[in-house]
Amino acid sequence: MKQFSLPIRFGIATSGCLIAYFLFLSLFNLHTNIFYSLFNSVITAFGVYESIKYFKLKSGEQFNYGSGFTAGVVTGFVATLVFTFFFAFYATEINTNFLKELSKVWFKDYSTMDGIVFFTVAIMGFATTLVLTLAFMQLFKGSNNLKGKSV
Repeated sequence: MKQFSLPIRFGIATSGCLIAYFLFLSLFNLHTNIFYSLFNSVITAFGVYESIKYFKLKSGEQFNYGSGFTAGVVTGFVATLVFTFFFAFYATEINTNFLKELSKVWFKDYSTMDGIVFFTVAIMGFATTLVLTLAFMQLFKGSNNLKGKSV
């Protein structure tokens, strides 16, 4: 569990940034425009990148592709889960008209789409996390090239 403490902390911090951004958009009634959700990937990217970077600094020589990948995935999954729970709480308890406003953009017939919206938010976060972690691990992985040897 100790190896997951840093990624979990980064995941909670990332989810806090995602929630703050969502609430900021809601102040200006822009939270129903799905194009603003593209910035969520930038926030998640920063959190995942920083998590892997600090995990590599903390691990030193023990850092490998698997441990770095795990750190990135745990960070993104924690951030996604916390944000999805917040999103569901916001849509069902704080602003009960939010899903009806969102349905004007997403769906033509909104009757029982609560679950599918929350599921979509979670899947988008998980997919973004996997893609970003795979991309960032290309920057952090060690080289297998032989140094100083000519073939």
